[in-house]
Order: sequence, then structure tokens, then C-alpha cells
Amino acid sequence: MFKILAKINKVIFPSYSKQRLDLAKATKLQKAIIAWRYYVTINALEKK
Repeated sequence: MFKILAKINKVIFPSYSKQRLDLAKATKLQKAIIAWRYYVTINALEKK
């Protein structure tokens, strides 16, 4: 399930690392998206 979510996230949500986003200047929405992508990625890697 998490692997599918990770693929969907990659298509839907922007990659802030490619945009060189400074986390100190990120909005709450951007931080929420970063946290969600991190959560899904970690679980996709752990749940084989």
C-alpha cells in the first residue's frame, strides 16, 4: 500500500529538494507535505 502511495506522491506533490526550499522559510502547508512524503517513503522502504 505504501509503495503505491509513494508513487502517487511523486506525481502529485512537488519535490521541494529540487526547488532548494529552505525549511526555515517553508509554510505550514509545505512542511505538512514534506512530513507526509517522509512518512510514506519510510514506510514504503520498511514494508517489503
